[in-house]
Amino acid sequence: MSQSSFDVTTESGRETGTTLVVGQTHPGLAGVTAADYLVRHLDATRAGRVSTDALPAIAPFEAGVPRHHSRLYTLDDAPLSVLVGELFVPVGAARSYADALLSWAETEGIDEIAVLHGVPFAHGPDEHAVFHVATEAYRERRLPDDVFHPLANGFLDGVAGELVTRGLDGDAPDVGVYVTPTHPPGPDVDASLRLLTALETVHDFDVDESELEALNEQLREYYGKLAERVASAAEGEEGLGGYDTQDGMYM
Repeated sequence: MSQSSFDVTTESGRETGTTLVVGQTHPGLAGVTAADYLVRHLDATRAGRVSTDALPAIAPFEAGVPRHHSRLYTLDDAPLSVLVGELFVPVGAARSYADALLSWAETEGIDEIAVLHGVPFAHGPDEHAVFHVATEAYRERRLPDDVFHPLANGFLDGVAGELVTRGLDGDAPDVGVYVTPTHPPGPDVDASLRLLTALETVHDFDVDESELEALNEQLREYYGKLAERVASAAEGEEGLGGYDTQDGMYM
């Protein structure tokens, strides 16, 4: 593989799973939210991290405690390793990112990759579902036709596109991308739930989704009320008193 500007640092001596689940940051945050929820709600051990000097670093934190932006975990009760990628990887950096990830996967004996890929794309109201784009071996192993439908057409770019292309060329494990539409700008928790449920179905394990379902309802209520207030303000009624409907700015 080519020289990479990304590095994977191994942090534990534990054996990793045979499947790598990849959750990257994209508009709507569906994939990374699903991956993060998975490692928070199942017994998981930090297996490593991905770092780079090619992109500006971010330091996510919670309750004042920082963490690395791209973290690898191994699950205790399922043969899965999980990448939680909170750093957005632009298309121009995807090749070197895939180099580092696949080099690590080869060392760890990983034989398939499942990408949780929530992205905005044109869809109808009855198409809030999970579709797939996968190499032939992955389809035969994991994706019976009566469970998930193939995505009709288009292209994958960025990390997902790199991983699938490497799989086609025989330079990567079997790759399956689980694709669902998202609705930015806020986090699309409904899309995260769809991806999480799809992964549970394919790999036959269970995780308590109640916390994510509760958050989804809270966000639905919040954005529903916000939409009502914006509509009210646009009609000149009492609503977002300080909202300028012409330039869309809060005054």
